[in-house]
Amino acid sequence: MLNIEGLTLHYGGSQILNGIELSAKLGEVTCVMGTNGVGKTSLMKAISGTHPRSAGRYVLDGETLGRAPAQVLARKGIGYVPQGRDVFPLLSVRENLETGFACLPRGDRFVPDEIFELFPILKDFLHRRGGDLSGGQQQQLAIARALVAKPKLLLLDEPTEGIQPNIIQQIGRVIERLRDKGDMAIVLVEQYFSFAYDLGDSFYVIERGAVKLSGRKGGIEREALLASVSV
Repeated sequence: MLNIEGLTLHYGGSQILNGIELSAKLGEVTCVMGTNGVGKTSLMKAISGTHPRSAGRYVLDGETLGRAPAQVLARKGIGYVPQGRDVFPLLSVRENLETGFACLPRGDRFVPDEIFELFPILKDFLHRRGGDLSGGQQQQLAIARALVAKPKLLLLDEPTEGIQPNIIQQIGRVIERLRDKGDMAIVLVEQYFSFAYDLGDSFYVIERGAVKLSGRKGGIEREALLASVSV
């Protein structure tokens, strides 16, 4: 679904990413790991188009793309759940979900029942403002909003950050269910090692803006992976 070669990214005069190569397959979770400040979120912004990459080959679902902006990539099937969630605090849960309609043809602009099967609490809180939800509920809303647009590639940036354990478990089950359907590739940025390792099919460790270590679960030792992301 996604192939990236030689991706670089700058913020002003500073180079943040240097020659990243990464692929993500349908029906799999691709984990991007590393300590704070190594460029994981910048990579997600580059993939989603929210920050234009400086160079590199970018192939999505067989189509080679230039520096397409975020709205174009969203229409091509990229769903992005950013770190911090970015829920609209003054909009209701329903209105937050409906912001995902912008990427869809008019005939597809509805919230599928599956969204409420994955996140039952949202059905009870449809009229509650996004800013009145707990952190865990906002994270569920942010993921649900991305799924409304029926993405082929789902980007999740630190979905467990600041979330209570029972919600972390639920989000893990949702990711497993989405992966097992086989019609979506998932790229997961995550510092909670056990969560990421249990879900991941392949792993990329970022250090100083470059890939330090990569491999599939069967070909990389758990201890070596853990050591590579430990401070």
